[in-house]
Amino acid sequence: MNYKEVIEEVYKKVNTIEEKGELATYIPELARVDPNKFGVHISTISDVNFGLGDFDEKFSIQSISKVFSLCLAYKIMGENIWSRLGVEPSGTGFNSLIQLENDKGIPRNPFVNAGAIVISDILLSQLENPKEDLLSFIRGLSNNQEINYSATISNSEKSVGYRNIAMCNFIKSFGNIENEPDKVLDFYFDLCSLESSCEHLSELFLFLANNGKTRLDGKQILTKSQSKRINALMQTCGFYDESGEFAFKVGLAGKSGVGGGIIAILPNHYAISVWSPKLNEKGNSYKGMKFLEEFTTVSQQSIF
Repeated sequence: MNYKEVIEEVYKKVNTIEEKGELATYIPELARVDPNKFGVHISTISDVNFGLGDFDEKFSIQSISKVFSLCLAYKIMGENIWSRLGVEPSGTGFNSLIQLENDKGIPRNPFVNAGAIVISDILLSQLENPKEDLLSFIRGLSNNQEINYSATISNSEKSVGYRNIAMCNFIKSFGNIENEPDKVLDFYFDLCSLESSCEHLSELFLFLANNGKTRLDGKQILTKSQSKRINALMQTCGFYDESGEFAFKVGLAGKSGVGGGIIAILPNHYAISVWSPKLNEKGNSYKGMKFLEEFTTVSQQSIF
């Protein structure tokens, strides 16, 4: 497969479409992003690396970071982690409180905000230096040390994070948060502030296309079974209440963020990252979704 040719063809086509999305203006710092940014980068198991557009520019990866925190928690806790989290699609928005009432404080999956807040609580309980240890874990996934938290974005989110604050306290009332909500939320907002580029993201996520092993040194990050389950969760829950649509049209495991980024995985082949800041009505990158749909159509490669 000549991925370079496919990406060039699809990028050119998608870049001409009328973009109907909107920036994530409810987070003040994200409202300042240039809405015309558009980048894509692929990293393959066979050591092909190719990017186009704004692929080397850092952006706020937002909820894509939830995959990293889940992987670290899963590595530490093993299957015990699922006593505090579900593995089902939510069917509701990423910041919905409705499901928590019905399920008595057990988030439907790790990728909705409630689920990532519980994961944050788990890491606070398990790690001596949670923020530093998480960053070290992520940086260890590739040879790139540049990924980092953004204090500016974290503070911006904290200034308007009333629903997440309510959510954390609500889960605490059911006994599914062990630490003080203020500490959990501080970690969670920093988690969502992580910045990376399309190029570095595709490199970081390649271990999930490689049965849990890093490409460069063969380090086993997760077991093959754990890697399979993370990919399954991304397939079914990575795009909130648009996850079914993504599976139907794209056919890859993936995760989106309201910063306009998307990471997608084809096991045993590649990790591909797309960034375009304007979001559709479900909170996923409008142009990014279009790109990946066209990419799997032209390449004729998907999970199915």
